[in-house]
Amino acid sequence: MSRRGNLLFGWSLALAAIALFANLGLWQARRAVEKQAMLDAAAQVLSERVPQPLSRAADPQRAHAYDWAAGQGRFDPRGALLLDNQQRGGRAGVRAYRLFLPDGGEPLLVDLGWLPLGGERKFPAVPKPEGELALRGLLSAPPSVGIPLGPGIGREGQGWLLTRVDTRAIAAALGLPAPLAPRVLRLDPALPLGYDRDLELLSNTLPPDKHRGYSLQWFALAAAVLATALILTFRRPRRGADR
Repeated sequence: MSRRGNLLFGWSLALAAIALFANLGLWQARRAVEKQAMLDAAAQVLSERVPQPLSRAADPQRAHAYDWAAGQGRFDPRGALLLDNQQRGGRAGVRAYRLFLPDGGEPLLVDLGWLPLGGERKFPAVPKPEGELALRGLLSAPPSVGIPLGPGIGREGQGWLLTRVDTRAIAAALGLPAPLAPRVLRLDPALPLGYDRDLELLSNTLPPDKHRGYSLQWFALAAAVLATALILTFRRPRRGADR
């Protein structure tokens, strides 16, 4: 192949690689901006803690917003829902949810906190809190997931095991007569109810700084490919090479 042919082929590969790395860098940068905006919005709500009614969890216009909410109601007798593959302090475990029926408004999921899971994968029991209860906490969208595969919910003893929190699939599996609110209530850690928990939003995913770091790495790779292509293009050909 002639030198011109080699250059065309090489630049085609280089430009494809540069475009790929640059797009990956831009995606990581966008995720950093999105997650920083999430953290800032939640921090403002948590600093003010102006209580809204629990019925606000069902507002579709605020499905991805944050609100501090409080209200009364009862827990539904249906079994607990355990979200699998939840890390805390380097330990494997599950996040426990139960269905709550507020006095007014649609049923919603309450995040009761994290429970450890042993090597034998024996899932913990999550008893139903009894009686009329006053709850408060942060309304937020369920934990984010990657590419959803399968139904995301299956029976586990007296309750259900989740691979993701899909409120529509949960409502169907539990046979609810009414829609399930798209947001969940993350209980105030000061309440005596529930298990090990906090209001950290990104406990099982990358924080903005990590995304920024990965973005820089992808842009650096794109720059390295460009620099290599330029060096190979403008270096002097060896004597006797095809022209």
